[in-house]
Amino acid sequence: MNITERLAEQRARLAQAARSVGRDPAAIKLIAVSKRHSLDAIRQAYAAGQRDFGENYVQELAEKAEQLRDLPDIAWHMIGHLQSNKARLVAPLAFAVHTVSSLSLAAELGKRARARVADAHRQVPSAPIITLVEVNVSGESSKSGCTPAELPRVLQAIEAEEGLKLAGLMTMPPFDDDAERARPYFEQLCALREQYGGQARLPELSMGMSHDMPVAVACGATMVRIGTAIFGERS
Repeated sequence: MNITERLAEQRARLAQAARSVGRDPAAIKLIAVSKRHSLDAIRQAYAAGQRDFGENYVQELAEKAEQLRDLPDIAWHMIGHLQSNKARLVAPLAFAVHTVSSLSLAAELGKRARARVADAHRQVPSAPIITLVEVNVSGESSKSGCTPAELPRVLQAIEAEEGLKLAGLMTMPPFDDDAERARPYFEQLCALREQYGGQARLPELSMGMSHDMPVAVACGATMVRIGTAIFGERS
């Protein structure tokens, strides 16, 4: 299958997962994870109607945003670990950042977001950056994210920044071939949302990838991040 066909397949898979648990498929955003995939691959997905793309690396995001600036309504999601000193590069480009996990990053990203100016030629977003907090619910040392105990202060730090719009939570469970084993981690993220304001304060839950997407949808995901199943193996 080509990218257009695989994208259609994943949209159908997402819709089926949503309907199987009584959810509206339109309430769940598919983010095509394009890290280490070519500009041509992104253009193919864009031509098939995809608009939300996720990147893990700051430099790659910056280069792709520059080279694809002719695509008027493309929305870039920063879904990889972000250091405070790279916030200045991401702020002018990102529609959303899923990985804020510290007070310092919230402050720096907020400062940079306030300074960005809408540029019609480059399609730089002028609205506040949609911001999610990455939470390390598994406690793995190899995973980024704040701890559940640190979450309330990070939420407050984001809300204090007028350049940021607090939108929700994100997590990455430990990888396991058995997708069902991700369920407790997705459920824990949902519980944290309920603990700290519910859907009114934190409408978005970014969780679930190619192999465990149906489980994430069953647990309440509103954003799923799918890469390999759309673009194939990375070069």
